[in-house]
Order: sequence, then structure tokens, then C-alpha cells
Amino acid sequence: MSAEQQLAILPAKEVALAVFSAPNGLDPYLQSVREEIDKFNASAPDVKTKKGQAAYRSIAYDLATSKTKLDAMGKELVAELKDVPKKIDAERKRVRELLGAWQEEVRRPLTEWETAEANKKREIEAWVGELRLDPQIISTADSEYLKISIGAFEGIVIDGDWLGEHEAEALRLKADTLAMLRTALEKRTKYEAEQAELVRLRAEAEAQAQRDREAQIAREAEERARREAEQRVQAERDATAKREAEAKAAADRRELELKFAAEQAERAAAQAAREKIESEQRAAQQKADDELRHQQAIAQAEADRIAAEQRAEQERINSEARQAEAAERARLAEVARQNAAADEILRQAAAREADKAHKMKINRAALDAFVAGGMPEECAKQAVVLIAQRKIPAITIQY
Repeated sequence: MSAEQQLAILPAKEVALAVFSAPNGLDPYLQSVREEIDKFNASAPDVKTKKGQAAYRSIAYDLATSKTKLDAMGKELVAELKDVPKKIDAERKRVRELLGAWQEEVRRPLTEWETAEANKKREIEAWVGELRLDPQIISTADSEYLKISIGAFEGIVIDGDWLGEHEAEALRLKADTLAMLRTALEKRTKYEAEQAELVRLRAEAEAQAQRDREAQIAREAEERARREAEQRVQAERDATAKREAEAKAAADRRELELKFAAEQAERAAAQAAREKIESEQRAAQQKADDELRHQQAIAQAEADRIAAEQRAEQERINSEARQAEAAERARLAEVARQNAAADEILRQAAAREADKAHKMKINRAALDAFVAGGMPEECAKQAVVLIAQRKIPAITIQY
């Protein structure tokens, strides 16, 4: 669509008001655009060629330019003629949506091709990335793992027709990875041989140490047997001397026990006479004490009866007071509960209003941002509504 054809869809200034004000008044101009689109679709160029891609971009750009100019003319009419803004705005909206749909329709083959190419590029980049191995993994792998990895990488086929411009990078990565694996295998093989030799030497040292320990144990056992024999002889000598000393001590203890028993019998007789006299004295005192306690018990019982009656009366008075106090507390608690419930209802209502105002403010800011970015207000409103309703995947409004 040439520049002259773009201008041809604009109505003349003197008839612009009549065209925009009439229902579907721009249809004749839009029809000429539709005819150009149909002609383009009838002989659509190959989207895989650069020329074809340029043609798709060109016609899409022309439609966008036409849409912008028609919308701008409508805006000028609204600014100049305040008495017909609703009709003009309605026609502007219809034209914007229709031309936007046509723009999307005519560019769809190019968009689909670009999406397919982007997906293929991501797939190739992911495959090429698999040709890289983590140096940390290679440096810690054993020789068996490295041999298997070398065989696996040697078997990878680099398909230039599929990889395209990534073929050279894939070949380089494969060669670099194989070189890294082979160098690591050489170092690992040498390291494992050295470790095996260390294990052998360590085993020989441990065997010699074991032989030395066994010889030392034999020497210590021989020395221990000699000491134990000497200790047994000495123990027998000590036991004989101990038995002789114990026999003498037992005879001495027997003589002392007989003397002590005689003295104990004499002291026991004297003690029995004293205890008889003390027992008679305690019996007389006990009788006098029992009589006194009986009199005190009678007096205490009467005092306890009077105190119990007084406590019962006081408890009755206190119980009535507690019941009245409990009833008053229950009444005050119910009043407080009702007041708290009313306050909570008011708080929740205020919170809802505040949240609603907050969301409206953020939605309005998003709408203004869309409009400032060039999006028509109606489209911007629809976009904000869809995003707020979470109907647009992977896009949300942060409240």
C-alpha cells in the first residue's frame, strides 16, 4: 500500500464530520483498505524469504499508519466539534478495532513464522548448551566415568542442516569438551595409579606394624606372667601372717565381751527400778491431763458450732453478692461484645472501601500508562480489566 493509497482512505476535511458522524460512515474508505489486503493475501509472498518478510512488515505498517491517521482525524473533529463527540468516538473505536484486527490478520503468517523460528532457535541453543560439561564434574570424575563420557561425545553427530549458523559453535564445543575429557582422563589415570601404589605401601606398613605389635604383646605377656608368679608367693606369705594376727585378736575380743556383759547386766537392773518409779508418776500426770483436755474439748465444740453458724450466714450473703456481680459482668460483657461486633463490621467495611479505592488508583495508573504508551483508551481499559481478572497468563497487577 503506497503513501498515496494511505492518504486516499482519509475523507476530505469538508466532509469529514459527515463521514465520522454517520453510522459506518467510513465503510467506503475501509473497503478500499480491505481490497488492498485481499489483493495482498491473494498473492501473498513467501514468508521464509527476506523480501516476503519485508512485504508483510510493510503492509502491516501501512495499516497501522492508516489507523493512526484516521484516529487522529477523529480526534481533531472531537476537539473542534464538541456537540458530536459520542458519534465520532464510537466510529473511532470501531475503526481502531477493525483495522487492528485486519493488521493482526494480515501479519499473522509472518508472526507465526517468527514464532516458529524463535522456538527452533531456543531448541538449538538448548541442544548446543548440552555439549558443555561442568569443569567441576570433570575434575572430580573417576577414569571409568571419563572413558564413558569420551565415547558418548565421540558418538555425537553434528547436523549442519539442522543447526545452521550454530554448527561451528557446536563443533567447537564438542572438540573442546573432548579435549578436556581426554586431558582429565590422562591426569585421573595417573592419579589412580599413584593412589594404588600408596594403598600397597600403606598395606605393607600396616602389616609390619601388626607384626611389631604382636611381638610386643608376647614380651609383655611373658613379663606379666613373671610378675604374677612373684605376687602369688608374696600373697601366700601375707595370708599366713594375717591369719595368725586375726586369731590373737579374736581371743582378746572374747575376753572383753565377757567383761562387758557383766557390767551391762548390773546397769540394766538399776535402770528397771528407775523406769518403774517414772512410769507410776507419768500415769498420774496423764489422768489429770485427760480430764483437762475433756473440759477444753466441750468448750471448743460449742465455740466451733457458733462459728460455723456465723460462717454459713456470711457465705450466704457473699454468694448473693457474687451472683449479682456475675450477672452485672455478664451484662457488661454482652454490651462489649455487641460494640466490638459493630466496630468490626465498620472496620471491615472501611477496609473494603480502602482496598477498592487502592485498586482503582492502581488500575487508573495502569490505564494512564497504557494510554501514554499509545494504546487507545478503550483498549487500555479492556487490557486492565482482563489483567485484573487474571485472564492474561503470566501478567498480574501488583496491588
